[in-house]
Amino acid sequence: MSVASRFDNLDYDAFRALAGDPSLSRHEKVGFPDSYRQGKEEAIFRDVLAKVGALQRHGARVIEIGPGCSQLPVMLAGRCAERGSQLIWVDSAEMLALLPDAPQVRKVPGRFPQALQPQMHELAGTLDAIVAYSVVQYVFAEGNVFQFLDTCLGLLAHGGELLIGDVPNQTMRKRFFASPVGVATHQRYTGRDEPPEVQFNRLEPGQMDDGVVLALLARARAQGFHAWVLPQATDLPMANRREDILIRRP
Repeated sequence: MSVASRFDNLDYDAFRALAGDPSLSRHEKVGFPDSYRQGKEEAIFRDVLAKVGALQRHGARVIEIGPGCSQLPVMLAGRCAERGSQLIWVDSAEMLALLPDAPQVRKVPGRFPQALQPQMHELAGTLDAIVAYSVVQYVFAEGNVFQFLDTCLGLLAHGGELLIGDVPNQTMRKRFFASPVGVATHQRYTGRDEPPEVQFNRLEPGQMDDGVVLALLARARAQGFHAWVLPQATDLPMANRREDILIRRP
């Protein structure tokens, strides 16, 4: 089994198991080989801050869905502390136990949105920022991505922003590997002269692609929200095959 394939086909319960495995690094516990994330989290967080203007506000109300246990949620908690903002983390109890406690942070164990159901009426229309980074592909695999989107949209205050970050787009990946740069990257990685196999217009169940990304934008816009697809900063580890969705309630 390759290092990367070890983290294929993960779901909520699989992440709970990873969180409880003491042999794994914090990157591996959130589904990435160390080579994909080691030394890159500060660059990722800078990119998030550059996109989510609501995180610059003082006294904001913020939720991070599926924070995992890497340094990214710790950085977000630090930013909220600096700004006097309140942060809610929603993830499994196993993951949340690996994150530090802080006065400005409330940990809600369980799946989103079920874990927040008792507070859903109170939270509706009040959040300044929702961050879901490297999460949506697992929601998509379980078949409820539009319910996920609709719930998030219902929580945003006017001017609030939702970042669906690090979206793995299979069509974008193909476009990259069909390019000269992509071919050269593949050849360096494999150590062989053969170009990567790229096939467009092929059914690939379970994979997010342009159709899914654009459908999420269309659904948000149809409900009265601004929505954009944004490129990742070029120094991010997966910028050639992943992108971000930013949605703002006017």
